[in-house]
Amino acid sequence: MPSPATGPDHPDIPDHPAYQQILTVLADAGQSMRARDLCQTFDLPILPKNTEGLRSQLKHLVGRSILTDPEPGLGARPGS
Repeated sequence: MPSPATGPDHPDIPDHPAYQQILTVLADAGQSMRARDLCQTFDLPILPKNTEGLRSQLKHLVGRSILTDPEPGLGARPGS
């Protein structure tokens, strides 16, 4: 069974585990999250390199229409 982050409706999801982790966390949370929130979820220090890296990954997923951005800097699963 595919994880909540994958499925036939999104065959273009990047294979890198970081993207899968982000999508799984957003699916489990059921709400939109910021890069800073994801850092806390992943137990990463809140440092510019970590938040900017996650922000870049969120933007990449938004650009592929896998996530939506209800407001700048916020990543959300469609329909959440």
